[in-house]
Amino acid sequence: MAPTRTAIVVGGGIAGPVAALALRRAGIEATVHEAHDGTADGVGGALSIAPNGRAALDLVGLDRVGEPMNAIVLQNHRGRTVTEIRQPMQFTWRADLYRRLYDLAVGAGVRVHHGQRLVDVSESATGVRAVFADGSVSEEADVLVGADGIRSTVRRLIDPAAPEPRYSGLLGFGARVEGVGLPPTGDRMYMAFGRRAFFGYQSFADGSGVWFANLPHPYAGWDEVRKTPNEEWLHRLAGAFSGDAVPALELLRRTAPADLVSSGPMEDLPHVPQWHRGRMVLVGDSAHATSPSSGQGASLAAESAVELARALRDLPYRQAFAAYERARRARVERVIAEAHRTNSGKAAGPVGRLVRDALLPLFARMATPARTAWKFDHRIDWEARVLAA
Repeated sequence: MAPTRTAIVVGGGIAGPVAALALRRAGIEATVHEAHDGTADGVGGALSIAPNGRAALDLVGLDRVGEPMNAIVLQNHRGRTVTEIRQPMQFTWRADLYRRLYDLAVGAGVRVHHGQRLVDVSESATGVRAVFADGSVSEEADVLVGADGIRSTVRRLIDPAAPEPRYSGLLGFGARVEGVGLPPTGDRMYMAFGRRAFFGYQSFADGSGVWFANLPHPYAGWDEVRKTPNEEWLHRLAGAFSGDAVPALELLRRTAPADLVSSGPMEDLPHVPQWHRGRMVLVGDSAHATSPSSGQGASLAAESAVELARALRDLPYRQAFAAYERARRARVERVIAEAHRTNSGKAAGPVGRLVRDALLPLFARMATPARTAWKFDHRIDWEARVLAA
C-alpha cells in the first residue's frame, strides 16, 4: 500500500488546523475545508489548555497561549474554601486560540477553503474526494480527516448509526468583563458549587476579569438558546446565584448583555464505536467530545491530531488508523467519564447537593499530582516510530 501523501481535513475550528499542521510536519500535504463562509474570529467562549495540550501544540509550532491558571480554588455556596488544587493550566479564549492556529497554518502553506459544507464522500481504489453542498468536489487525496465537531458529518458518513451527543443537563455561559471591581486573583481561578448553579471567575491585575457559569436547565438546543435574549439569560443567572456568598451577582451586574457568551448545551460523546472506515477517520470532538468541565477538550484534540499524523507518517492508512485509535481511545474515554461525573455534581438536586458538599473535601484530597499525572503529564514522542498491531 502506498504511503499517505495528501489529506483532506474537514473542519476549520481548533482540531482542523492542528491536524493540518501535524500532517504537514509528517510530510503530508493537507487542505482544510470549512463549512462557514468566513473565519471564526470573535466566536466562542473561554477554555483552558492543560500541560498535556500545551506539549501537543508545541509539536505543531504553537508556543504559550493565554494567561496562567495554576490553581483552582474550590468553594461552596457560602464562599468557604474547600480546597486549592494545583493545576498548571493556561486560560484563553477560543477565538484567540483559533486565530493563532489559523495564522500558523496559513503561514505554513496550508490552504483553507471557506463556505464548503460537506454532504458526501466518494472513495476509489486510489483516493477520496469530498462533495460539498454547493456541488463542488475537492481534489482527490489519500485520506479524509473529519475534524468537524460534535455534530460531525464525517462521523455519520463513517457510521450512519453513530450516537448523538449526550446532554449533561447544563447550559454554559460566560463573559469577559473590563472592570470587575474585585482584587486580582493572580494565577488562581475560583470555582464555586452554588446552591442552584456552578460559577467560576478569575480577575487580573489590569482590572479586567472573566467568569463562567453552568446553569442546570432542561435541554435547550442552540436555536432556543439564541432566541432567548441575553438580558433574559443574565436575569435567570442572577436568580440562580441569589443568596450565594460568591461574587456572581456583582460580575453579572457588570456584564453588558452584548458581551454575554453562551457555549450552549454542555454535551459529550461517551463512546463512538467507529472512528474510521475506508479512507476516512475522525479526530477531536467528532470522535471524542468531552464536556467543557473536563478542561481538556482542546488539549485532547491536539493530542489526537498529533498521534494521527505520526501514525500516517509511519504506516499505510488502514494500519495507521487502527494504531491511532488504539493509542487514543482508552485515554479520551476516561477523561470524558470523569467530566461526566463532575457535571452530575453541578446539576445535583437538593439531596444530591447535600451529599456532594459533604464529599467535596474527600474528592479534593484525592486530586493530588500523583493521581492526576495520567492526565496532565501525558507527552507524545514525535520521533518514536509508530508500529502496527
